[in-house]
Amino acid sequence: MNDAMQVAGLSADAARVFIVAPAAAQDRHDAAVTASGARVLGMVAPDGVETALDSLIAADLIVIDGTGVDPDRIAANAERIADWTRDGDCGIVALLDAHALDLAAPLLMDAGAALLCDPSAADYAAALVRAVTPPGARLHDATREREAERLRLLNEEVARLAAVLSDFAADPVRRELREPGRGYRSEPSGEPDPAPRIVRAVIRARRLRDQHFTPELFADPAWDMLLDLYAARLERNRVSVSSLCIAASVPPTTALRWIGTMHDAGLFEREADPGDRRRAHIILSTRAAEAMRGYFAAAARLGMMPI
Repeated sequence: MNDAMQVAGLSADAARVFIVAPAAAQDRHDAAVTASGARVLGMVAPDGVETALDSLIAADLIVIDGTGVDPDRIAANAERIADWTRDGDCGIVALLDAHALDLAAPLLMDAGAALLCDPSAADYAAALVRAVTPPGARLHDATREREAERLRLLNEEVARLAAVLSDFAADPVRRELREPGRGYRSEPSGEPDPAPRIVRAVIRARRLRDQHFTPELFADPAWDMLLDLYAARLERNRVSVSSLCIAASVPPTTALRWIGTMHDAGLFEREADPGDRRRAHIILSTRAAEAMRGYFAAAARLGMMPI
């Protein structure tokens, strides 16, 4: 079946996709987008984005392939594309090299992009299908459902542990599970923060398991990232997107997806780098920091080691 026949076979309401990719990769993206049931509006190399967007009237999705492209160029394109999509209903799927994450990822996260780093063919295909399928037609999205459920369970477990430990220690502070879509809510604990070395010790203990068991057995990127950001907050250090991906101890694409999930839940926030406006760091929200403080304080009063 040739390309013309494939396009002709698409439904009239097929999602319209614009592709930004190096010339050598454009055919691959064309085939992938068409296979997803979407329609390719056009393709442009990374250095032609500005002109192309000026003449682009409407699109449902923009695919950005920054693989092998200069990070500064990708960051500039990311900012321009994020601006173009801001007032519309156009999604973004971006494939980024690890060394471009710190410049481009924060800009794209703010635009709600699906970020991929060294993705498998299945990862890319899944991201395309999610992006081009109307929300009402998504009868089953197992990956997103599993991650939403894990985030709910994480919030629930932190709330439960803090409440149980507070009861034992006669602490009036209580934790409550967040409402869907509203982020985790916690009241100020009134407790001092633990020493940074205590939080780092917890992180080291968790990594020690990887020397004795298969790391995937204990994969828990949400909690690992919460611990890393809390330690950095206590140390007054900044954490880049790439560093946070490493702390998550999972493949980069999985880590990026979790960063987006935690940001949407109100647990993570983006903070601009005062020394370089192109860069941004990830920090804990005030609510998340209060929850971590309460958890460590309650465990300390009982002489328990946080996990």
